[in-house]
Amino acid sequence: MNAERPNGRGTTDEVADLARRAGQLAGWAARTGFALGRKLPGVETAERSVRQVERQLLTELRRRLDEVDDPYHAALTAASAMNRSAAVEATVTLVPVRDNHAEPLRAAMAELLNHSIGFGRERAREYFYAIILRQLTPDEARILSALSDGSPFPAVDVVERTGLGGNGRVVLRNASTVGKAAGVSLPDQVPGYVTRLIGLGLVDLDEEVPSLETQYEILLTDETVREAEKHVRRAKFVRRTIHVSRLGAQFWQACDPSLG
Repeated sequence: MNAERPNGRGTTDEVADLARRAGQLAGWAARTGFALGRKLPGVETAERSVRQVERQLLTELRRRLDEVDDPYHAALTAASAMNRSAAVEATVTLVPVRDNHAEPLRAAMAELLNHSIGFGRERAREYFYAIILRQLTPDEARILSALSDGSPFPAVDVVERTGLGGNGRVVLRNASTVGKAAGVSLPDQVPGYVTRLIGLGLVDLDEEVPSLETQYEILLTDETVREAEKHVRRAKFVRRTIHVSRLGAQFWQACDPSLG
């Protein structure tokens, strides 16, 4: 699996090396609060250089990931081209594809089922994590790095208070201070990032933690939260916490660049 492919595509080791290098930059920035020191002489120039290198590494990483021989990518590529010969060969056929004119989605599902036969536990896990990794944005990788030690961060929903004191419509979901701690490039997108990470099963929502009171107060002054508050007559703030999930911890253990 680590041998160079005859078509010149990158090896799994090369992909892992790129992931380590990109992750080292993201992890270092999140853990040292790099973005918080922008006012120091020369730091802004240094940050631009780090961001540029990080973008180059992540771009190359995604290119290499697209070339990894995973069945999902192979199946969809083969189905879109309606060319069965382009798919990865399977030793056993579970679902035969009837002809070269099968609908792309049906052909893709047939290829997935066929490839699932030869999958062992470790290989299945590797490709599962590869699919997750491919969906992450650089900012989301930074957030996951900041959460990876298990520490909770405050999260807030902004909802409209009803006449009886209950909760009405939600105007902002999953705002959190974790974005600033991680040094993300798009702070206004943090609620969306957190929501996506929760959807991927990498992050869990939990109850409010009283010991984080100061951080909750800081979060309520966040520009994104204040802007959402303007869209309701009477705002109510539903406090929660976010932390890395069990899957998230396992995923990070497999991808953590500092352990490579």
